[in-house]
Amino acid sequence: MKAVILTGGEGTRLRAVSGGQPKPMMPLLGVPLLQRTVELLRENGFDELCLTLHYRPQVIRDYFGDGRQFGVRICYREEAAPLGTAGAVKNCAGFVGDEPFLVISGDSACDFELRELMAAHRGGVTIALAAQAEPLAYGLVLTDRTGRITGFLEKPAWERVVTDRVSTGIYALSPDLLDSIPPGVKYDFARDLFPDLLAKGVPMLGVVMDGYWCDIGTPRAYYQCNLDALDGVYRLPGGQEPPRRVIHCRDRARLMRAMGEALAEFGADFSDGITLADSHGRAHLAPLADRSALALEGDRAAVRRLEALARRLDRELERTALDNRRNG
Repeated sequence: MKAVILTGGEGTRLRAVSGGQPKPMMPLLGVPLLQRTVELLRENGFDELCLTLHYRPQVIRDYFGDGRQFGVRICYREEAAPLGTAGAVKNCAGFVGDEPFLVISGDSACDFELRELMAAHRGGVTIALAAQAEPLAYGLVLTDRTGRITGFLEKPAWERVVTDRVSTGIYALSPDLLDSIPPGVKYDFARDLFPDLLAKGVPMLGVVMDGYWCDIGTPRAYYQCNLDALDGVYRLPGGQEPPRRVIHCRDRARLMRAMGEALAEFGADFSDGITLADSHGRAHLAPLADRSALALEGDRAAVRRLEALARRLDRELERTALDNRRNG
């Protein structure tokens, strides 16, 4: 599969800690963020990559070369003047070909199963969504119960916030959509292309992704992302397993109760948090004392099984709480 990585931004908000280097090349636990993205794409079956360049392009070219040392094939498209997110992808039209492809930002970190996003794509645009408790800095995406996108709100004020679901800047696109992007001019996905496609009735789907996502646009977000990687909240690609996983939630005690009810029939031990031992291995789950989060430790398969259950139950609890507030 093919993917386009947007790596041309200057990262002016991060300049205080970046020293002027391209934002995608900022180290994340000692490895450039862009390398983490390349590794994630490779693990998800994307072996042909096109990187869009503008700010200090040679730094990225020199590091990645043709991509062979990273197990992929890389080509580049350089912009003399910024073309915007959609314009940069239009500039990659010769690379894209005739199959659906992925677009991903080079200055955000995630551990999504990107194969699932491509599998959900049925034509037009499929946008990877994430829930954000403080969504003001992002583009909000409105969907119906089937996931069909019904509207966009770009970086709204609080009084206009009607959802916590934001666009991650990760899209599965059908190649014919490139015809809707004017060549050689600055043109953005969120501001220009997507509202136009929505008005024209082009199929647009939003998929809420499981996992971690962070835009490292500010020094605070950048440092938090490194801490999240250390804590195992952000699962680094490359098979590196952290000593524990941390699952942030709104109400840790309530989530522990839901987990206990779900696991009681499977012989879980409740004497110290929740410990479950079965054919998947052994895993231990307990609430953290310093923040509303649960910590998971144990065998890899067992931990991932409990993590998936905890995230599903947490979403269900949030939906129930939201429905109760709406019903008064």
